[in-house]
Amino acid sequence: MAEQSVRVGGRTLGVSNLDKVLYPDAGTTKADVMAYLQEVAPVMLPHVRDRPVTRKRWVHGVGPASDPGEVFFVKALEQGAPSWIPRRPIEHKEGPKEYPLVEDAATLAWLAQMAALELHVPQWRFGPDAARRDPDRLVLDLDPGDGAGLPECQEVALLAKDLLEDMGMRPLPVTSGSKGIHLYARIDALTAEKASALAKAIALSLEELHPDLVVSSQRKASRVGKVLVDWSQNSGAKTTVAPYSLRGRPQPTVAAPRTWHEIESDGLAQLTYLEVLERVARDGDLLAALAPPPMVDRLAVYRQKRSADKTPEPIPEDAPQPTYGRSFVIHEHHASSLHWDLRLEHDGVLMSWAIPKGIPTSGAKDRLAVRTEDHPLEYGRFEGVIPKGEYGAGEIRIWDAGDYTVKDWDPGLKAVTLHGRADGGLGGSPVRIALVQTDGDQWLCHRMQLPTASAERQSRSRGAAVPRTLTPMLASTRTLTDVGDGWVFEPKWDGWRALVTVDGDEVRLQSRSGQSLTDGFSELLAPIRQAVTAERATLDGELVAGSGGGDFSSLQGRLGDPRARGRAVDRGEPVTLVLFDALEVDGRSLLRKPLSERREELERVVVVSPQVAITEQLTGRASAIVEASQRLGIEGLVAKRLSSAYQPGVRSDDWRKVVHVRTHEVAVVGWLPGEGSLGRTFGSLVLAAPSASGGLRYAGRVGTGFSARDRAAIRDRLPDQSRASRAVDGVPADVAERMTWMRAAVGEVRFTTVTEAGAFRQPVWRGLRPDKALDDLTPLPER
Repeated sequence: MAEQSVRVGGRTLGVSNLDKVLYPDAGTTKADVMAYLQEVAPVMLPHVRDRPVTRKRWVHGVGPASDPGEVFFVKALEQGAPSWIPRRPIEHKEGPKEYPLVEDAATLAWLAQMAALELHVPQWRFGPDAARRDPDRLVLDLDPGDGAGLPECQEVALLAKDLLEDMGMRPLPVTSGSKGIHLYARIDALTAEKASALAKAIALSLEELHPDLVVSSQRKASRVGKVLVDWSQNSGAKTTVAPYSLRGRPQPTVAAPRTWHEIESDGLAQLTYLEVLERVARDGDLLAALAPPPMVDRLAVYRQKRSADKTPEPIPEDAPQPTYGRSFVIHEHHASSLHWDLRLEHDGVLMSWAIPKGIPTSGAKDRLAVRTEDHPLEYGRFEGVIPKGEYGAGEIRIWDAGDYTVKDWDPGLKAVTLHGRADGGLGGSPVRIALVQTDGDQWLCHRMQLPTASAERQSRSRGAAVPRTLTPMLASTRTLTDVGDGWVFEPKWDGWRALVTVDGDEVRLQSRSGQSLTDGFSELLAPIRQAVTAERATLDGELVAGSGGGDFSSLQGRLGDPRARGRAVDRGEPVTLVLFDALEVDGRSLLRKPLSERREELERVVVVSPQVAITEQLTGRASAIVEASQRLGIEGLVAKRLSSAYQPGVRSDDWRKVVHVRTHEVAVVGWLPGEGSLGRTFGSLVLAAPSASGGLRYAGRVGTGFSARDRAAIRDRLPDQSRASRAVDGVPADVAERMTWMRAAVGEVRFTTVTEAGAFRQPVWRGLRPDKALDDLTPLPER
């Protein structure tokens, strides 16, 4: 495959062989690896930033389990590496070697291109002066010997947790992606030698207290049936695989942060990169408390020029934390001379330029731009009067604000497209500018011509950066007692949640868990493209079959057997896409905009049709609207705060659902034979739900709500297994004797209440949920 040029974070990167399979057993390609690293960059970068990275490269892939591929362990930065990758020298016996620093998503993309699957880092960082600092974290590597496994590592992890907490530390667990578990804890004011000595003392203490389970020696013979607590990786010369790094194993597993609840639970397993992406979208960074503060306080100069008791400007006390937002603001500043301040969010601050004559109105003449000190993100909302005698004295007000996209982002060149307000100074249309450094703080601001939509499509077809995948915002079940003015109510549709991406002529549908729904609802693709007037858009909605609030059962068969999918369409049960939010339009992110503005944008870019609708919104007293919706027989309501931003993957109190029909998603773990004609399929399905300990627990059986066709389809889709894919507690003896275990799948039931024994009362089958995963399940509701 010929080399392509892609854009990642404002960098141009040459890539090739994106379809090369790096994990044959899983079919995972280089493009998949690159996409994973781009998605996980916001949570991974804080844990590798400022640390020299050694790499394990599988140039020809990891190979199948029966024939592992060749691996190269690389320390020094490869010749021909992009010049924009920062590097630091480390002295070796044979002389200094330059190691790469991974500071941005573009470097992660380059590492994927190099098939550098495993990234290893030390527990120390380089300072801004390129000098090596003392370690800021302690690590214990729990490695099972022959005859031991992950359960034994879990036991040792819990013992180590108690010991570390007694010492005043807050340990955080990571399943290594290989065989064991890593434990991390923040430390301060310890040299590498002292950190190693402390880790060794902890390992020796655990070995002394639990000699039948723990060993601190590397000798292989002494490790049989035990867990090695490897303390040596705290040495300044040693490294540990970085959190969120892939591993060079037959399956694309990851060094994945976990919760202590998971470590305490049965059935713990190493996670693949797809599972990690779902967890990050849902939970964010479970290691956030471990991430160290930035080495450089980028607001130091800003604070030196201002006094909190003399100016109304925001003056944060703490150093800014890295961020990955793309907001901008342009201030009109009536200081000693009128000028405009352009500020671009980057890495936790607003990079700022003073432009005496403002943003150029055409490309015919460039304008001077003077780089000024970085400002805090809070300055993006600041307007007011800076008192006379203070730095920057005069009136300052917001001239325009919004988000920006990056074309180029190099030390001396920032080319960005500004997407301002409809009533802003830029005129409501995208404006592309380039800031070019000429001498020190002196820059030029140049107005660039925006490409046409067809040119952008051609550019993307030649190879573009892997697209960012969003996950839907979720509603909580919090009470509506404080819901009043500033809220709207929308129907809770009885269908499948779907994110819709329109990109030129292409339309894609994605479920809440990231699964593609495109093929299952192919008859909607052309109507969606006709309904959406924007060239590119990402919209949120629900796929609804039937009339009224939707008929969930009519969606069965849409995913899986293509013949079943065809029958669903042929039965005359049309599906409608009901839209209720707009997340991106023509490259402009709306995530930070309030719901009221996103709704206006949705109505602007969508022309409703029989197959594409926009959900209704109601306002009024919460109790009256809830009562009316109950009389109408719809499934429920979702109350939404009009001022709320869109938070991907977050279950937010800004959205609150009220469900009139009690339903619950469950694990289907087995079946019991039926009688008569049902003997050819099944009589009832055995259900389970998550328990308080994190495993699965018996939740009863369901034997009603199935059509004959449903029974046949379910029996075909859930083949027999000798045991369930997850252990299930509490299965009654009479059920266990007669049931046939199945590979656990997700289904949904309607029910009246939950019994004291923890089972559904009067459950009725609603359908399989191929759009959901077992990890999406929640414990049974209160009775």
